[in-house]
Amino acid sequence: METNIRFKHRELIEGSKSGNREAQYKLYHLYVGAMFNIGMRMLYSREDAEDVVQESFVDAFGNLGKFKYDSSFGYWLKRIVIHNCINHLKKQKVETTPFENHELHLHKVEDPQEGTMDIQKIKKGMEMLPKGYKQIIVLYLIEGYTHDEIAGFLSISPSTSKSQYHRAKKKLLDLLKDL
Repeated sequence: METNIRFKHRELIEGSKSGNREAQYKLYHLYVGAMFNIGMRMLYSREDAEDVVQESFVDAFGNLGKFKYDSSFGYWLKRIVIHNCINHLKKQKVETTPFENHELHLHKVEDPQEGTMDIQKIKKGMEMLPKGYKQIIVLYLIEGYTHDEIAGFLSISPSTSKSQYHRAKKKLLDLLKDL
């Protein structure tokens, strides 16, 4: 039995590559919940998340020949979902502000309650953020991508990603003070 995470579900992946609908169905059901959660964190719309996740599975199954077990299938699929979420947001004209177009506030924002905030309060604050800010916070804090990776996803510079993140974090903390 293969213990390496990259080879998890290899039989289903190989079956799906060869067009086996049952294998595709099983693989879909193994990952659809997690991918939907990513879609919701990025898009904040059930309908949009469902559409993007379905599109992502179609893309994944259509491109399984390119999957070479360099990473886990879940990680590979997650990148497809995030890429499709970003494209969806771009179609809605959600833009980031270039680094050069605003003052930089990189100092740490101190909040005495920051470590003890209620998760529901944070979720509510996240919903109130502009979409561009939500996007950066989700990619950096929740999905764990680096600013270099985010820059590649969004076609921006790493410094723009960093400044957007710091501005988004400050805005979120300001919103949380009023909740």
